[in-house]
Amino acid sequence: MKRFYKEVSIAPADGGFAVLLDGKPVKTPARNTLLLPTDRLALAIAQEWRRQGEEIIATTMPLLRLANTVIDGVAQRQSEVIGAILRFGENDLLCYRAHQPPDLVLRQRTGWDPLLDWVRLRHSAQMRVAQGLGHVDQTPDALLALRQALEEHDAFTLGGLHVIASITGSLVLALAVAEGFTTGAHAFELSRIDETYQAEKWGEDAEAAKRTAALAHELDKAVELIAAARA
Repeated sequence: MKRFYKEVSIAPADGGFAVLLDGKPVKTPARNTLLLPTDRLALAIAQEWRRQGEEIIATTMPLLRLANTVIDGVAQRQSEVIGAILRFGENDLLCYRAHQPPDLVLRQRTGWDPLLDWVRLRHSAQMRVAQGLGHVDQTPDALLALRQALEEHDAFTLGGLHVIASITGSLVLALAVAEGFTTGAHAFELSRIDETYQAEKWGEDAEAAKRTAALAHELDKAVELIAAARA
């Protein structure tokens, strides 16, 4: 799409902030006003619009895309979204451990056990752990505790949580990032323990490295969305 505007600004609107293109508010794909909860998030999305050249390239505006998803989707169906995020807790990456080799077992235990300790202490979610590929059912009490943890968060945080859980395969990691126990970069590193171990043993091809970098960037933007929506 050709660039059709000259000036980008933000303005208070309906208890939040709108992004304006030549004085007109940006709309979401569902034709809702792009109403943002903080000026920080509005400024960050305005900057994405300012950076566009003669052609508007949607893939270079990740915060806008995430905000559109929250406004058009998450905010309208929060209960469904919580259910979708909770499924990552039902099969949480941190609960599935290798039984060999010993150095991989140690990496997983050292990296993942502190997160399971945190979610137990913070949210009273006692997660069950299994070795090997066999499925382990989490208890109803643990899943209820995780659901209650998700219900504490607003739509923008839930949108970010869904992205983080999708990338890492772990609801525990996503909650730990959203609640400040760990950073997005560290969570991504922890979610890649198995892949990193295999790459050290056998090497990593350029295509895999490119995919990894893209996922890390996507996770970073989800973390930025959460932080900016709270500022």
